[in-house]
Amino acid sequence: MKKKVLYAAAFLFIVWAATSCEALDECKFCKMITTDNTSGSVTEGFETEYCGAALITIEAKGPTTVGNSTTTWECR
Repeated sequence: MKKKVLYAAAFLFIVWAATSCEALDECKFCKMITTDNTSGSVTEGFETEYCGAALITIEAKGPTTVGNSTTTWECR
């Protein structure tokens, strides 16, 4: 009985581990957008392709405000 439980747990772990890497294969094009909070002018950076861990890092970033400028990332 213990072997069956152990095999089932090992199988579930392997299935989970195999599917957890799917997001690392995904790629998107992202650009940085800076908005001047006083005048409302918007400056867009160049689109760059990000994949895997770099993409996850970019998408996890929230808006950053320094002085009168707010910078965000937009991915497609």
